[in-house]
Parts: sequence; C-alpha cells; structure tokens
Amino acid sequence: MGKIEQFEDIQAWQKARELVSKIYSASNSGFFARDFGLRDQIRRAAVSIMLNIAEGFARKTNREFCQFLTIAHGSTAEVQAALYVALDQSYITREQFDLLYGAAEETSRMVKGFSKYLCQSSGA
Repeated sequence: MGKIEQFEDIQAWQKARELVSKIYSASNSGFFARDFGLRDQIRRAAVSIMLNIAEGFARKTNREFCQFLTIAHGSTAEVQAALYVALDQSYITREQFDLLYGAAEETSRMVKGFSKYLCQSSGA
C-alpha cells in the first residue's frame, strides 16, 4: 500500500464518495424525494461515511483514526437499513435496492478492511 498523503487517496473514501452520489441520485425523485425524513437520513448516513474517514485521517493518530473508521463502518449499516425502508415503501425498485445495497456493502468491506489493517498494524 502506498503512502497516503491526503484523505482523498484512501480507497474507502473514494468508494464512499461514489456511494453518496448514488444515494443522492436515487433519493432525488418520486416519493423518495418527498419523504424528507428518510431522504435526509439516508443522505446524512452516506455523507457520514466520507466525513468520518476524512476527519479520522486529519486526527493524525492511528488510535483516533480507528475510532472514526468504526463510526464510518456503522454509517454504512445505517445506509443499508434505510434502503430496506425505501424498498418496503416502494420508493425504489428491487433492482435499485440490490445495486445500492451492493455499493454500500462494497464500501463497508473497504472501510472494515482498511480499519483492520490500520488498527492491527499499529496496535490501536
């Protein structure tokens, strides 16, 4: 793994950014767009993944970074849970659900893998 100079170099952050774009697109129309509570919650959860990775990186200690990665990982589960609500309310199709859930799962794996690497290698 190359040296990470800035948070934008972190692959998990890049994947989270892609997820945010997909969540915003999916929640931008139809009944989903009018369910302000769910729309805003799923967007906040997705954005939280990116923000926590960036903030953790900026803390400059592996111990704190690991804590922020744990929070980011939790936010991916929040996105996935909210996707079930969107599916159950017919705001998204099953195909959309599968694509978005898969993107969230991939993001989750990347955040968890990075967290495991960082936290175990540093003893944090």
